[in-house]
Amino acid sequence: MFRGVFTALVTPFTPTGAVDISAFKRLVEYQIAEGVDGLVPCGTTGESSTLSHEEHDRVIDLTVKFAAGRVPVIAGTGSNATSEAIQLSQHAEQAGVDAVLLVNPYYVRPTQKGLYLHFKAIAESVSIPCIPYNIKSRTGVNLENKTLLRLMYEHENIIGVKEASGSLDQVKGLINLRHKEFSVLSGDDNMTVDLIEAGGNGVVSVAANLIPRQMKEMVHSALDGNFKKARELEKRLMPFFEACFVETNPIPIKTAMAMKGWCQETFRLPLCSLEKEEHYDLIRKSLAGLDIAEAT
Repeated sequence: MFRGVFTALVTPFTPTGAVDISAFKRLVEYQIAEGVDGLVPCGTTGESSTLSHEEHDRVIDLTVKFAAGRVPVIAGTGSNATSEAIQLSQHAEQAGVDAVLLVNPYYVRPTQKGLYLHFKAIAESVSIPCIPYNIKSRTGVNLENKTLLRLMYEHENIIGVKEASGSLDQVKGLINLRHKEFSVLSGDDNMTVDLIEAGGNGVVSVAANLIPRQMKEMVHSALDGNFKKARELEKRLMPFFEACFVETNPIPIKTAMAMKGWCQETFRLPLCSLEKEEHYDLIRKSLAGLDIAEAT
């Protein structure tokens, strides 16, 4: 079972737009030193949809190399085309990842039958654990509990879900029906404590890119049953959680990281720098008092 804080890593770019390998290595080392439970490269936060296939494979290779077995690596390998997701997942397996994260097929808006067949085909193409990623706001389709439970019970390597449907009722319904080895991870930092209180297992976190230690403290307090402490930490971190989504992810988190020297404020079009100037001030204000390390 995957449990705890798994950082949805940003992909740093140089000022000319190439993948910044040295900045990425520094970020991986920071995450591990601060005690996160795992790393998730090439997800939404990693701007995976703007990476070439070669870059996508390279970032996964680098994550496995830099992590060097110290923490699990869950590679984002989802796609809107099942054949492409299979290709990416098979490469990730060969690279040595511990699991793959599979976003709902975006743009095509498949039926529940189509979603079932999509995830089934990927799961059957690899032998490592598979984790569907349910995020209707990005993909236009909701992976319903009935479909996910069928996948869970019919395919033993479908071992968890990253839940970002925005519906706590849906999450609670899933938790009540899952088997005990199935991980339910939040895809929303601001709903993580609620999800754990309902019986969930952790978070794939955007905020942890910059505040891994604080996220670990909040999440593990909740997992240990200390919800008083977890709620106190949640309250302190909530302004930053909100700031991370003041514009499209990963623009705000990457901007915040650039403020602390962890990466360049460089994006791949159509993602770009913050649209509203006042959002820079909002992000700076949200960082105040959080004891965030500067990159060295």
